Amino acid sequence: MSGERVTAWREELAAVHRRLRDAIGIARAAIDRGEADASPSRDLLLYCHGFCEALTGHHRGEDAALFPLLVAADPALKPVVARLKQDHSMLDHLIGALEKALSQGAGSEELHRHLDGIEAIMETHFGYEERKIGPALDTLDSGALDRVDLFGPIA
Repeated sequence: MSGERVTAWREELAAVHRRLRDAIGIARAAIDRGEADASPSRDLLLYCHGFCEALTGHHRGEDAALFPLLVAADPALKPVVARLKQDHSMLDHLIGALEKALSQGAGSEELHRHLDGIEAIMETHFGYEERKIGPALDTLDSGALDRVDLFGPIA
């Protein structure tokens, strides 16, 4: 594998995180548009569901493919990966609560509160992840795995 492709994994992670930040912004905008109609719009359901699937898919890719590679390459990353997986679990719980609120027709204020909680954990998680595993990504040999395997369908 060339050094150029290996070094790009850190950049790929940051790009995925940017796309997820954009997706939560789109979900917020859909909530605001739905507020004007006083009912959940199809856009709201589509964008919030899309954001939830994108974030969950990203974390599943990391848990299944990326993290095992990182720990195999550098066992000292095991506690970092454990913390990242704990964040993933917390985010899964928060996403489940948002999806439940959506299915029950929650209002825009409640939906924004759910997204606020997700976004707060997401931002802390992304910053920690980029700082702690970024250097390891610079030297990661992913073998035959590609960016979707490592970072999920939003990659």
